[in-house]
Amino acid sequence: MSNSGSAETNSSNVPLLPRVIVAAVALCLVVLVVFYPDDAYLWVKAVHVIAVISWMAGMLYLPRLFVYHCAVQPGSSESETFKVMERRLLKAIINPAMGATWVAGLWLAWKSAAYMDGWFHVKFLAVLILSGVHGYFSKSVKMFAEDRNVKSQRFWRLMNEVPTLLMVIIVIMVIIKPF
Repeated sequence: MSNSGSAETNSSNVPLLPRVIVAAVALCLVVLVVFYPDDAYLWVKAVHVIAVISWMAGMLYLPRLFVYHCAVQPGSSESETFKVMERRLLKAIINPAMGATWVAGLWLAWKSAAYMDGWFHVKFLAVLILSGVHGYFSKSVKMFAEDRNVKSQRFWRLMNEVPTLLMVIIVIMVIIKPF
């Protein structure tokens, strides 16, 4: 374990603070849902929106890091820096944000009965696809970490647009509710 003064875990070098924050927020939400169910809906909705924003920020930034990572020599100090940035972004922000998005979103869909509406089915499909893209990005972080990326900068520039397109669909479904 590195003792460089940072609060990091031994196994993955992921900062401890984001995990503590996620655990604290989860505990607060459980207390709200169990003891104050009438007040919980708006709080869970707020957490959902915050988690979605965090998830999307990471999903838009990670492929941009891949674009820049493609431009440097594997094994170089720059490449090693990108590896750390990509891993930390994924582990400390994107993964917890996706988990919080799903947990809060499913609870909201159940509580509001939105799962019975057509717009929700389209939104749910788009979120499933976004989760698949997340999985692909996670695999790509591992490929970059092993210096085994075979995709071009152009490919990653195009992949950078996929979360944006899905986000547009999701937001239109939630706000407009066209069907």
